[in-house]
Amino acid sequence: MNTATNWDATEFFRSLTQTNRLAQAQKFCFCTVSGAADFQQLLERSQSQTAFVCVDDISEGFIELNNSPRTRRVKSVFFAMRYPIDKPNLRANRMETMRELFRQFMSKLILEETKLQERQLYLDTRIRFTEIPEYFASGCACARFQIGVDLFTDLRLNPEEWITPGQTTPNTPQP
Repeated sequence: MNTATNWDATEFFRSLTQTNRLAQAQKFCFCTVSGAADFQQLLERSQSQTAFVCVDDISEGFIELNNSPRTRRVKSVFFAMRYPIDKPNLRANRMETMRELFRQFMSKLILEETKLQERQLYLDTRIRFTEIPEYFASGCACARFQIGVDLFTDLRLNPEEWITPGQTTPNTPQP
């Protein structure tokens, strides 16, 4: 098992949300969700909150099999800001606020990238920011960005991890 582990995106973005002046002025609340559907349900349930930064606690990922095998984990972060449903022109204003918050978060992520490289974790420098269509959540402007983190992975065959046909070991679970 690779113990160089992962980057704790949840704690990183929790800290950014708590220490960023814009996030605090706009009353962004931090939370975790499990996928886009859970994010949408959170918006429906939490009518008293006006702004959200939510980290998806589910990672997407893959292992690339080549001369430099690596494992990629992709973390999603959602932003949302409410606006009065009878004032849809405010949606553009909320989107602009979220674009600026994204820019400010990225200014900190650049510094974090160096720390991650010291631990042999590498950020994909192309971070996609997507504005979610307005019908996703009525009266709520929403956006998402995703960050890919790569960790080089040792895929050398270790015979101690495998049972040779006909071999029994005391630690082998019996069906």
